[in-house]
Amino acid sequence: MNLPAPAPEALLPITLPATLDGRAGTNRAHGAQRQIAADTDLEAVRLWLAEYASSPHTLRSYRKEVVRLLVWATRALGKPLSSLTREDFLLYERFLAAPTEDWTDPALPRRGGARRLFDGPLGERSRRQAIGILSGLFNYLVAAGYLAGNPLALRRGRTATTTRTRRVERYLDAALWRVVLESVEAWPQATARERQHYERSRWVMRFLYHTALRASEAAHAKAADFFLRRGRWWLHVVGKGGAEGEVPVSDALMTEFGRYRTFHGLPPVPAPGELSPAILSVAGDVQRHLTPTAVYLIAKAVFRRAATALETSDPASAATLARASTHWLRHSAASHQADAGTDIRFIQRNLRHASIETTGLYLHAEDDRRHAHTVGEQRTGESSASALPQ
Repeated sequence: MNLPAPAPEALLPITLPATLDGRAGTNRAHGAQRQIAADTDLEAVRLWLAEYASSPHTLRSYRKEVVRLLVWATRALGKPLSSLTREDFLLYERFLAAPTEDWTDPALPRRGGARRLFDGPLGERSRRQAIGILSGLFNYLVAAGYLAGNPLALRRGRTATTTRTRRVERYLDAALWRVVLESVEAWPQATARERQHYERSRWVMRFLYHTALRASEAAHAKAADFFLRRGRWWLHVVGKGGAEGEVPVSDALMTEFGRYRTFHGLPPVPAPGELSPAILSVAGDVQRHLTPTAVYLIAKAVFRRAATALETSDPASAATLARASTHWLRHSAASHQADAGTDIRFIQRNLRHASIETTGLYLHAEDDRRHAHTVGEQRTGESSASALPQ
């Protein structure tokens, strides 16, 4: 089956001056075996983005970073992407850490050549992510025979100890997660619309948490993706880059799924081959999926309402919930599984991590025990000291 190619302009809807289109870029490969037919930087970059057309979240993230670089290079340096050097990228990294006001002015439009591409300086993690994405782009263009080299390949690498020591912090502990669930039960349900909003939000939060899916994965999940094997329920997932996996599904979650489906007039148990979405559209249409953005906004609304309820009694927890998003539920699921003693190899497969080192960032229980023992010893020492004769 041949899939229609995405329209190039839709992948990267910008234009560049003819003098900066990259045809005469100083880093263009000459004499190499070309793997792509692109003649300009925009054509080459659009082809790279097309590789991620099946992953909308990744595509948006990658497109944002390449647009930033293209606009900065042509506007600030007067250079095409295919002429950028290592020195240029050193300047760009400093720029990401401190963009000038003419790049962050809220009055600037979000579209067009004079668009506002930054809300402010990027933190270290965001800068590292941006440069990593761009390095992937340049590696692709070198492999395609379009560029002669990747100037970011010279960048000093970060050691594993500097990138893997910090635990994942964007998660909710078990007690705060219970607060979120309880807060939803206090929502009004007097009208049909309120009841529909309540049931949808209730299901979305449980679905994301129990499966540890990303928002995009949950948005595209179908009823047919739930299947029985040896008397146990599983969920087939298509993740980043089209990678497929299977996630265990508890009987408790299937009960919640049955409740949600029954509310919308569907049989509680999904039928084999059923194409209705796991999360129905706002109107409950069985033919339409919610978008990943809509799933994200539903979760944000739940967290925001829970935060508002806690502002007076527990402002610290309220501040945490105000920052929370769909990805926090993925992190929370992994952290709670680890706290419960689930084998880290199983958690890795549930989250579909390529490296078990990534999964290891969710092992908070060991830190809790270390903290308890350390503080306990200190308190014992203080008690002993106070008991000494003066």
